[in-house]
Amino acid sequence: MRRFTVVAFVLCSAVSFLVGVNVSGSRTGPAIAAGPVREPAISLPASTHSAPVTAGGVDFADVAELVNASVVNIDAASRLGGERRRRGIDGPADAPREFETPHQGSGSGFVIDRQGFILTNFHVIEDADRITVTLADGRALKAEVVGTDPAIDVALIKVSASAPLEAAPLGDSDELRVGEWVCAIGNPLGYVHSVTVGVVSFIGRKLFDASLDDYIQTDAAINFGNSGGPLINARGQVIGINSALSSRASNIGFAVPINQAVAILPQLKSRGRVSRGFIGVVLTDVTPDLQRSLRLPVARGALIQDVSEGSPAARAGLKAYDIILAVDGREVLSNEELIRDISGRLPGTAARFEILRDGRRQTSQIKLTERPRDLSAAAPPGPPVRRPPASIAGDAPLGLTVRDLDAAFARRMELPASVAGVVVTRVDPAGASFVPAMRRGFVIMEINRQPVRSVADYDRLVAAARTGDVLAFYGYDPSVGQRGFVLATVDSR
Repeated sequence: MRRFTVVAFVLCSAVSFLVGVNVSGSRTGPAIAAGPVREPAISLPASTHSAPVTAGGVDFADVAELVNASVVNIDAASRLGGERRRRGIDGPADAPREFETPHQGSGSGFVIDRQGFILTNFHVIEDADRITVTLADGRALKAEVVGTDPAIDVALIKVSASAPLEAAPLGDSDELRVGEWVCAIGNPLGYVHSVTVGVVSFIGRKLFDASLDDYIQTDAAINFGNSGGPLINARGQVIGINSALSSRASNIGFAVPINQAVAILPQLKSRGRVSRGFIGVVLTDVTPDLQRSLRLPVARGALIQDVSEGSPAARAGLKAYDIILAVDGREVLSNEELIRDISGRLPGTAARFEILRDGRRQTSQIKLTERPRDLSAAAPPGPPVRRPPASIAGDAPLGLTVRDLDAAFARRMELPASVAGVVVTRVDPAGASFVPAMRRGFVIMEINRQPVRSVADYDRLVAAARTGDVLAFYGYDPSVGQRGFVLATVDSR
């Protein structure tokens, strides 16, 4: 009996120990081996809550507590005497002053310097006659505009305070990854210092100007009034400036990468504006399909689609189908990389371009000019194209119906005299080799570098294509006023 009692006691003790270990483990959570742990770049204050709500293991209560003091509300009042009035809003431009309607808008911003420098969006303070900044502690201060950059929608303003302000720590937006947790702080719809949490949905989104845009897309809620506020990573660092939202969804927002804003701060502070280098070309990447269809001897570089008349590139003799391989000895891997390089140089400086033309390498020295302020590769659509209904018998080759380019269409669409070819009148979404990028009104000038001057030329070149061939349609898009490529892979239908 004594022996049974001892055995029972030992067994109970062992079970109690194991239960205790199990309970303890359930409270602390399992240890997951996921590589080395990166130490936070800043020391987050200890949470005052006993059970903080977390997202993905991140305590955004601490993140918000750290950054919230540097987030400000911005009120911008305008008499509509500037750009709005010149655009004819609320009456003609020469309307008497008594008919002008005062306007007041609001947005957000964040302090980046203890002396009072604040980053926000350009559209928040555009045309403002008076800017008032309200700090987190309730103080309202008058702000002055230091510099603006409408091209990427960034503005730098400054307030004078009696004591140093709390500045937000800035992070490195180049280190962002899709799926990373972020939070937005701002004043949406007047609800000051609201915090929303989400993830990075996409990096490098193009919205307005394809040559400069590099937006961070997030599903952290961004609403009217959030503009100019910070987008913050899990380490409490600002990695973006909330700037835009989708009109078709309530959970798609966009932010300017903080690295893009930091890069122009010296010019904003010293000159009040930003000058960017410009050579005047429309580029695309050398993709496997382009390399195959055009029989290009290289698999990298920036392929020139169009050259602006009178631009530095035109004066240097650059033309369509040239491939830019290097600038000042530095290899070009993509067109975006080249654009960032040239935009980061000052107008008036010269650069040596290494070009591949028809399989032969050559160099060209190009002096940069200043990038036009209203330049946009995503120009608004042109006037609607009126076309007679097409009579179609059976499936059109590749799902495209074309007609000869006539003088009336050329005048109506204001086509350059050098544009010749056939006009796409119909795109069949169910047709063989349907090409989503093709638009009605696109003028096909060449197919795989073979000239297209008539419908007969088009039919001959398309008929010669075999299943699996890649066709590079080179032509002119009147809706954006540019030449470019549209690719199609011939399928078996």
